[in-house]
Amino acid sequence: MSQGSIGVAVVGTGFGQKIHIPGLQAHHRTDVVAVYHRDLSKAQAIAASHGIPHACDTIEAIVALPQVQAVSVATPPFAHYAMAKVILQAGKHLLLEKPTTLNVQEAETLQQLAQQNSVAAVMDFEFRFIPAWQRLAELMQADYVGQKRLIKIDWIAGSRANPQRAWNWYARKDQGGGALGSIGSHMFDYVSWLFGPVKRLSANLSTTITQRPDPISGEYKPVDSDDTCSISLELVDGTPVQVTLSAVALAGRGHWVEVYGEQGTLVLGNANQKDYIHGFTLCGSQAGAPLEPLEIPERLAFPTLYDDGRLAPFIRVVDHWVACIEQQQSLAPSLAEGVYSQLLMDLTHQANVQQNWVPVP
Repeated sequence: MSQGSIGVAVVGTGFGQKIHIPGLQAHHRTDVVAVYHRDLSKAQAIAASHGIPHACDTIEAIVALPQVQAVSVATPPFAHYAMAKVILQAGKHLLLEKPTTLNVQEAETLQQLAQQNSVAAVMDFEFRFIPAWQRLAELMQADYVGQKRLIKIDWIAGSRANPQRAWNWYARKDQGGGALGSIGSHMFDYVSWLFGPVKRLSANLSTTITQRPDPISGEYKPVDSDDTCSISLELVDGTPVQVTLSAVALAGRGHWVEVYGEQGTLVLGNANQKDYIHGFTLCGSQAGAPLEPLEIPERLAFPTLYDDGRLAPFIRVVDHWVACIEQQQSLAPSLAEGVYSQLLMDLTHQANVQQNWVPVP
């Protein structure tokens, strides 16, 4: 391990292998020293292919390694709580994938453990680290649109549009599957970051593809997680926010955030279906003039771009994590923001069941 670097273990080897391992290996301050998979032979094969010295099949073995100072968790959401709990109790710093946990009580327990053990615990809310989004945040701070009148968010994607895509944990509501957890967790984080806290919400969650084939038997199994969400929010300042999320839209229009105010309009969008991070553009208009593309200042640009658009913002999340570790404090997006996103997801499920407006405490 090089001087001054932080030894990191990677837990979760799907997204972990695609993004976490290469991102942490590319960062100048982090060394990937261990990897976890519940099947030891698989853990060893992954470690060998990425040049990682240690492979483990339990979280306890991971945190027992003296070389491991920090752990990134990229497992499915149902595993987050139990794993993160062991990591935080061992006094290791934590980088956690979204959605935070299965419910807000679990998320709050993790936040308390992070505080008690004085460790830096941050969330991978990577939209906060994309140049066009950072410029939107600056313009909102500078009052570009004036008093907000309406915010409209459409995240219309087709990653699960094929009904033959295999049944797995994503199909199960009890395991944290569904579009709300997958992309709604990001949406709730950036709404509070860009526009402020939520006062109340209502929601309608749908499951439009109700069965999928089991990857082993080929038999169809029921799907009970949501794939389409219509959510209405009212912010504390009174602004209405209209949200439509879909994971099953063939040729969907992508990811768009529209902000309409008394003085101006901002539209942030990305029509790219293959890469949900690359390709964001920002347009603006003041006093009713035609929308024009807005330049993203060079100071916000990524130093390096990668074929997979998710890598550059992930490396910025790692930057943020390293800074939190050095400053011995968890700055946003930390577990506190993870708790808030999880609270809003829990209330969305509640609003869907009750079919009425639910206040946000």
